[in-house]
Amino acid sequence: METTKVNERIFLSSPHMSDEGYEMEYVKEAFETNWIAPLGENVNGFERELAEKVGSKAAAALSSGTAAIHLALRSAGVGEGDIVFCPTFTFSATANPIIYQNAIPVFIDSNYETWNMCPKALEEALEKYPEVKAVIIVHLYGLSADMDKIMEICKKHNVVVIEDAAESLGSYYKGQHTGTFGDYGIFSFNGNKIITTSGGGMLFSNNEEKVAKVRFWATQSRDQARHYQHSELGFNYRMSNVVAGIGRGQLKVLDQRVEKKKYIFEFYKRELAHLEGIEFMPVNDWDEPNYWLSSLTLRGKVRPIDVMEALEKENIESRPVWKPMHLQPFFEKYDFVGTDVSDNLFEDGICLPSDTKMTLEDLERIVKIIKRLWIAR
Repeated sequence: METTKVNERIFLSSPHMSDEGYEMEYVKEAFETNWIAPLGENVNGFERELAEKVGSKAAAALSSGTAAIHLALRSAGVGEGDIVFCPTFTFSATANPIIYQNAIPVFIDSNYETWNMCPKALEEALEKYPEVKAVIIVHLYGLSADMDKIMEICKKHNVVVIEDAAESLGSYYKGQHTGTFGDYGIFSFNGNKIITTSGGGMLFSNNEEKVAKVRFWATQSRDQARHYQHSELGFNYRMSNVVAGIGRGQLKVLDQRVEKKKYIFEFYKRELAHLEGIEFMPVNDWDEPNYWLSSLTLRGKVRPIDVMEALEKENIESRPVWKPMHLQPFFEKYDFVGTDVSDNLFEDGICLPSDTKMTLEDLERIVKIIKRLWIAR
């Protein structure tokens, strides 16, 4: 295994191109055929190959995961004044598209068993807002939500389900890919994700007609006419052919990336789990995560900020877990259903470096720095 210079920056989760150069093969083909933009065989191939990988009938390659959530909400008929349930413990990109549609978010608490949407809080929210139009589910840090319970509740109330699987490509719930349980699923290929296209996202669904409509909207809703004609509001949301080529190459190494992420998580757990106050993110029997970020909580004398500052002094990146949406200045005016689970996770949580380019030497260096904090106390 390669060695790393002591002072070289260790990132939380940075882009990792394949050693085999798969990405360049597709990008080179795009240049040689002059299919640079806007669409082309790489876009078509990426949609087809990812849909086949996760077991979905159709997919639309878009400019970002946020764009995918936006068009999923639009496809679900969400509009002005509609209620949409959203986990509070997530990144703002999950919630922002609700506002794009002039809809009203209601934030739902997590549970400690999954770190994801709490089914009991979801039921409570449905009693309070029976008119809800859609529910967005997130599979946080690659951990799958409790989909059996959540889908049972949503089907009972006839609510559209959108799965934000931006962080969980390669994760399984009871042997099925996350993102394929609801009416719509979305992935993100941002630079920090388990595979990346530098930026980009994908919407997928078993409803091929709705996916075709999403592609139409994402291409400025241009009607089939000789002249430029638009009968509906459109968006510039399509993925470029060059970017899609990177994605096709990255897809070939997805399983390798999941394997390395799991190795990183298990290394940390083996080395650190015995330390007082540490509890790692929950991995349930029915959950096969992609371990996108190795996350844990610290409920003792050593606090997350202590670890983050100690690592930063050694040029190593870490970060807090997501700050809940109901605590965010922009979203605090909207309703929240739950207790204090997400608040506590935010207070105690930390994401450790999870970069798949890290060496064994890097990992040993990180845990050595962390262990010193307990020795000092």
